[in-house]
Formats: sequence, C-alpha cells, structure tokens
Amino acid sequence: EKVANHIVESKSLNQFYPQAISNIVWAYATADVSHAKLFEKVANHIVESKSLDRFIPQDFSNTIWAYATAGVRHPSLFEKVANHIVESKSLNQFYPQAISNIVWAYATADVSHAKLFEKVANHIVESKSLDRFIPQDFSNTIWAYATAGVRHPSLFEKVANHI
Repeated sequence: EKVANHIVESKSLNQFYPQAISNIVWAYATADVSHAKLFEKVANHIVESKSLDRFIPQDFSNTIWAYATAGVRHPSLFEKVANHIVESKSLNQFYPQAISNIVWAYATADVSHAKLFEKVANHIVESKSLDRFIPQDFSNTIWAYATAGVRHPSLFEKVANHI
C-alpha cells in the first residue's frame, strides 16, 4: 500500500516509463491487491496523455489485462487504448499473446469496441501464417469474440483451418 500511495500522491506519472506503469497495475491485479486510487491515477494519466507512442504493444496488453482482471472499470482508458491500436498502421509488431490478451480483456470487462475487434480479426485472417500463435492465444481470442458477441466468420474459419 505504501508504494501505491506514493504513486497516487505523485504530481505526475510522466517520469514513469510506460512499461513501469503497465507492470505496476499488472502486479496489483496479479497479486489480487485492490487499490482504486492507484488504478484511477494510472488510467487518468494514460487518458490525458497527448500521445501513446511511447507505449509498446506489451504495455497496452498488460495494462488493459490488469484493469479487466482487477475488475476496474474505466471506459475512457479502454476507449483511448482501442483507438490508438485501431489507428496504428499494422498489428505486426504485436505478439499473438498481446493480441489475444487485449481482446480477452475487452470481452472480460464487457467493453465494446467494434473497430478494435475488426482490426484484430482482419489482422489474423490476413496473416500468411499463424505459426506464432500457441493454443492459448487461439483459445483466448475465439473466446473473446464469442463472449463479446462479435461475429467474424472468417476469423473462426481461419483459426479452425489452422488447428
């Protein structure tokens, strides 16, 4: 709690690298330690950031996964991250686990973002090879689409044909 309180009392989180921010909320969620003010501070910092260009895909994945796992609702955070991902040129820099964790988190948090799900599905469908995906990546991804009620028959067909 002392660490979280110190972070919450900081004037700004600008001195933190995105990886540090994502690792902090990931650690709290993984340890099942609740600290509403910490999650609020981190979410507001990300939402108020002019650019998310310093974030790498794993930072997005860890952060969004942490909020979903901790059951912390912050629609503006999910919207900002999804919009950034949708606006990126390609998802080629995303590892399959990051992709699957992101859509899993949106489905788990019951946050709808049609353009994000469309971009992820199209990326997978258009991929020449799915060899980088492990069974858990497929499972989490397909589960997320089914749970979120997002229909994308080509995605389901591509995964089925691969496995």
